Amino acid sequence: MLSSAGGEQDHDHECLFCEMTRQHHPQCARRLPKRIILVRHGESQGNLDMSAYTTTPDYRIPLTPLGADQARAAGRRIRDVVSADAAANWKVHFYVSPYARTRATLREIGRAFPRDRVIGVREECRVREQDFGNFQVEERMRAVKETRQRFGRFFFRFPEGESAADVFDRVASFLESLWRDIDMGRLEQDASCETNLVIVSHGLTSRVFLMKWFKWTVDQFERLNNFDNCEFRVMQLGPGGEYSLLVHHTKEELESWGMSPEMIADQQWRASPNRRSWAEECSSFIDAFFEEPKDSESSDSEEDVQENGKIIKSLE
Repeated sequence: MLSSAGGEQDHDHECLFCEMTRQHHPQCARRLPKRIILVRHGESQGNLDMSAYTTTPDYRIPLTPLGADQARAAGRRIRDVVSADAAANWKVHFYVSPYARTRATLREIGRAFPRDRVIGVREECRVREQDFGNFQVEERMRAVKETRQRFGRFFFRFPEGESAADVFDRVASFLESLWRDIDMGRLEQDASCETNLVIVSHGLTSRVFLMKWFKWTVDQFERLNNFDNCEFRVMQLGPGGEYSLLVHHTKEELESWGMSPEMIADQQWRASPNRRSWAEECSSFIDAFFEEPKDSESSDSEEDVQENGKIIKSLE
């Protein structure tokens, strides 16, 4: 069975025969999508003029004409990515936030794809924008966002709205559903199909998705820069069966997104066909949680002996 590549999966999803014998029927083997592509919506009226939120509900904010152009261009670029192997029988399955600007972005992206290449489309409420409250008074929101900078982007909850931590919880729930769809073969047409998932969402939601998938810490999340309008990130299966941003993107791109050397090392590990254990490759992650961790139990024993020796000497 292929690696879960970051998903929270266990044997609950295997058939009884596979669970009891630790063997797998061919039909039980998980066939993972080749790519998961996260796309931010095109330029919206709210990006252009914050006062739009004072009279229009956030979920109804439309794209600008430039945003529609950006979305059409993004569709062509995504099609080029998924069709890079001309011999492959590639297909796409879309998930989209229910907001007007994301649905409009999807419509423009969809112009690049023939109907027979699209397996399906699903509106997914759990990948919607972070809730900033209801109608937003411009000056008040400026002050609130300044407070967020001091408080921390992840845990700050907007009045009558959400924090990024709240978004994390619903994205985690969406990922559980996504793994069920993959396990049950709902995203495939046949065994020869090379499936690509495209999630049309929002900047913060997409960053939280990556945080959850790759198990980044809150501090690592705080480092990340937002996506530009219609910018996308490609998580692609590497030869070792793990998804990595470094299969499609470059190290320089990851650095420009705000990713730390440790985060990039993890992506390199995921992209490698012949990997050492994660603990060996990315042991520097451990140092972020412990102050001067001991190399082994023996070093503790040696320190204890030295300390006991000092105590005995002082008593003499």
